[in-house]
Amino acid sequence: MLDDPLVLDDNGSPVMHDAGAGSRPSYRPVHAVQRALTLLCALNTRGVSSIDALYRSTGLPKPTIVRLMETLIAEGYVTKDKKQGGYLVTSLVQSLSCGFHADPLVVQAGRPWASALTRRLQWPISIALLDESDVVIRFSTVSDSPVSPAHATINMRLSLLDRAMGLSYLAFCPEGEREILLHILETSRAKDLAAAGGRRSIEDRLQLIRKDGYSTRGKRVEPLSSGTVAVPIMDDGRVLATMGMGYFRSAVTEERIAQHYVPIMQESAAHIVEQVRLLRRGDGSRQVA
Repeated sequence: MLDDPLVLDDNGSPVMHDAGAGSRPSYRPVHAVQRALTLLCALNTRGVSSIDALYRSTGLPKPTIVRLMETLIAEGYVTKDKKQGGYLVTSLVQSLSCGFHADPLVVQAGRPWASALTRRLQWPISIALLDESDVVIRFSTVSDSPVSPAHATINMRLSLLDRAMGLSYLAFCPEGEREILLHILETSRAKDLAAAGGRRSIEDRLQLIRKDGYSTRGKRVEPLSSGTVAVPIMDDGRVLATMGMGYFRSAVTEERIAQHYVPIMQESAAHIVEQVRLLRRGDGSRQVA
């Protein structure tokens, strides 16, 4: 398996290849739509807006503003307040964003690093977040990997007891959180816990994972032909997410996993945490889309 060097930009973020670079829209933008959206944005910046205020903030001709406002009123997105002598948006504008579900910061920050790792290592990389007593894959490069053991993994739920990405979360989360999760597993996943050898066996395994710095999927867990190695993405002692790499067992030895792939993944996890901190401060300039 070839390991291509990771190319970074001047800010230290992985350089992304834009498959759509150089592409052009099939049609010219519809100016009436552009103007209507410009007006909506302007209306959202203040409580009540007069035609004069909208003219000053948008630069659109007043007759155009009046016609567009009448259209927006007819569609229910804007109403005219006669008492205050201006226009304001209605609650209907909230429906324009109801289909948008922003990724957690760690997924936003991790996306370019995961993609860069797959370009470098060829194997698929996934990022998973805790959801109740499982972790759920929220981002994956399966479609970008030429040698992926899986075809689709987004929204796949993985057990905390025997899956690499789940074990990584359980092993590295704070002790108090781990106790709560283990208690939940004892009551709601008693059979799974017993199949994993019981609580004492799990705790011993978690201790070994913390010592090694990474986790792997059990060899008896299907599919047997493939494996997963995972590392935590941690910030200030808290696990933000876990990052896993899938591979075929026949192509990669355990020694190479530990000595070669794990350090590379841990380095990327540290970069992801740096990016999360930048995004929290509102500085997304280093984020590569």
